[in-house]
Amino acid sequence: MLKTWFITGASSGLGLEMTRQLLAKGHKVVATTRRSDALAQLTQDYRERLDVVRLDLVESESITSAVGSAFQRHGRIDVVVSNAGYGLFGAAEELTNGEIDRQIATNLTGSIHLIRAALPLLRKQGGGRIVQVSSEGGQIAYPGFSLYHATKWGIEGFVESLAQEVGPFGIDFIIAEPGPTGTNFGANLVRAKPMDAYDETPAGAVRRVITEGSFEIKGDAARTVAAIISAAESETPSLRLALGSTAYSSISEALSVRLAALEAQRGVANSADRQDL
Repeated sequence: MLKTWFITGASSGLGLEMTRQLLAKGHKVVATTRRSDALAQLTQDYRERLDVVRLDLVESESITSAVGSAFQRHGRIDVVVSNAGYGLFGAAEELTNGEIDRQIATNLTGSIHLIRAALPLLRKQGGGRIVQVSSEGGQIAYPGFSLYHATKWGIEGFVESLAQEVGPFGIDFIIAEPGPTGTNFGANLVRAKPMDAYDETPAGAVRRVITEGSFEIKGDAARTVAAIISAAESETPSLRLALGSTAYSSISEALSVRLAALEAQRGVANSADRQDL
């Protein structure tokens, strides 16, 4: 069944690829971006089914306006895809206050405002689906990406709680967790000014790998997007969707290590209970 999708960050990366694939399949897309010119060709090719809207996630008032007007124009939005975001690299001590604030405002707070703006409209229409594009970095952590991970772990916690709140209204969620994928993520990576003190640390090692371009990228953008669309079109998708062999192995290993550490603490955990119960 053809649907109407609302996608943030649609001018590049996975958002652009998703917009292309959905339009090619006959769906309608409300594509939000800070740069509408990036979608000029698609607008020309799919004028009747592509609605381009300017939206900047750091401007909370524009989020409510963009979401509300999209629902009003199209009558119904079936799938909301919270995709916009970017990477920030640097040891936590290297980051400026401004870099930290903008990363959180875009990747975390902006995504939260977007989802909250959509909720009353989804409830009113009797339900819908929200896809939050996270990352393997919402389940694992690399040195040098502490603030990026803070936003991804944070949005995953928000969504997992919210899914329980709004499930009774017919609203459900998918958290997409791609591993390293062939997009322009690296080109758009914001890098903090390095400190010599971190040269010979794990953060410094990751910095060198990024600078040299030797970080292995196995994920295919088109296949990743196709998997997300397939999950969003399924009847009862899983809450989390790991994408790519790197994401699968990294998340699996991290969860196994955490579970083993938890099991080792069973006695200590139980000893903290009240003894008068």
